[in-house]
Amino acid sequence: MAFDSHLSELRYRMVVSVIFFLTTFCFCYYFSEEIYKFLLKPLAEVANQPERVAGLNSSFTLIYTGLTETFVVYLKVAFLGALLVSSPFFIWQVYMFVAPGLYPGEKKAFLPYLIAAPVLFILGCAVVYYYVFPLAWRFFVSFEYDGSKPGTLPIEFMPSVSEYLDLVVQFMFAFGIAFQLPAILTLLSHMGLLDHNLLVKKRRLSIVLIFIAAAVLTPPDVLSQIGLAIPMLFLYELSIFSCRYVSKKKLILRKESKENSDE
Repeated sequence: MAFDSHLSELRYRMVVSVIFFLTTFCFCYYFSEEIYKFLLKPLAEVANQPERVAGLNSSFTLIYTGLTETFVVYLKVAFLGALLVSSPFFIWQVYMFVAPGLYPGEKKAFLPYLIAAPVLFILGCAVVYYYVFPLAWRFFVSFEYDGSKPGTLPIEFMPSVSEYLDLVVQFMFAFGIAFQLPAILTLLSHMGLLDHNLLVKKRRLSIVLIFIAAAVLTPPDVLSQIGLAIPMLFLYELSIFSCRYVSKKKLILRKESKENSDE
């Protein structure tokens, strides 16, 4: 393919991606309030529990302190939602651009990872939404105090709309990236850059690094760090199994190729 044809193909892929993203952004902005309410649901279920509001003067309230804060939050929701939905499409466009320069075997090898990456990211977001959020929010809300003792004042939970969104995004991004571990390690194994025996040998060091990564990616509380570290440990073991499977499959294919060449 000529250089001009490459540029035309690249321009076409970029234009299609931008149009898809803008369309998705408009759609997400139209439903931004509903999306935000969906993200808010785990916190609302924890904060509005009877044992939480007992002894406090007001029920759960979300506040915004800037005139444009809620509007900007809805824009962020639309942008991040569009980015999440569009990411598989972007990855596919990149693959379609580079695919003509790949061998058939390379195309077949990379395609499963292109599918697995967004699926694992969404799975990570689902785990944090349904499993981690209820535990983490219950822990954070437990610091409220009704001020019943003499000489003390109540401590009441009143988060802002932007603060909550930022925290949710931080959690989801951390878990989404962490859940890419099996795909990345398996791809490296498929490329011959990593062996499953090395993963087994370095398991103890990897456990330490996983807890360090969990501490960096999550808010500074032990519950959140453990909530991320445990799934990452499971994913690491899954990566060992996946890399072992890839190694065995490559060995079988190599033997079959050698037998065919001998014939």
